[in-house]
Amino acid sequence: MSSPRPVAVVTGASSGIGAASARRLSAEGFQVALGARRTDRLVELAAEIDGVPLPLDVTDDASVAAFADAVSALPGPVNVLVNNAGGAKGLDPIESADVADWAWMYEVNVLGTLRVTRALLPALEASGAGHVVLMSSTAAHGVYEGGAGYTGAKHAINAFAETLRLELNGRPIRVTEIAPGMVKTDEFALVRFGGDEQRAEKVYEGVAEPLTADDVADCVAWTVTRPPHVDIDLLVVRPVAQASNYKVHRVK
Repeated sequence: MSSPRPVAVVTGASSGIGAASARRLSAEGFQVALGARRTDRLVELAAEIDGVPLPLDVTDDASVAAFADAVSALPGPVNVLVNNAGGAKGLDPIESADVADWAWMYEVNVLGTLRVTRALLPALEASGAGHVVLMSSTAAHGVYEGGAGYTGAKHAINAFAETLRLELNGRPIRVTEIAPGMVKTDEFALVRFGGDEQRAEKVYEGVAEPLTADDVADCVAWTVTRPPHVDIDLLVVRPVAQASNYKVHRVK
């Protein structure tokens, strides 16, 4: 009788980098527990990859607790947690910033990551080879005008990753921060600009080949499939066209 597949958990799995990571981890042999609020999308993806769709609102304590209980009840060790749920809202300077947008970004990106990680650490440790992957951004390592709310939230994820690694030292859990640069997905820029398609498209205007969600999923898969004694602390990935948060080559 074959052993159950190891479990990989992906939050924000209903679209973009989360969905791409779920597909790739399934191809790597994991049973993927899919967490997001849009359960209709999760059900469709789960059918595609033989995954497990589980409702999850990372801003709600009760939802996170129920999600963690459901994950822990799955057959197979819980080896991987990909904290992918997050996003940006607005691009306003500090003097006119929308406090509600900032609150949302901190609640989803930072406190959501805290809730899910804290809830699943016992299962990850019990596996004997746990791995926490934190999806940050190049915004975690540099700032830009109008981005203080988002860069602040992602800087917090960088601090979270480095602190967690220190606190777990000597225990069988790896901690990896993946920091993508410009990634063109269906929703990130649309959410940031409140559904304004024209503003969203302008972000990528003239950029021949921004990263795709599959590019980032490839990074996720690579980090979690290294030998258990190897921890990739930080992986920064950008398209060739993007030398920094400020310098992007655009074709006229």
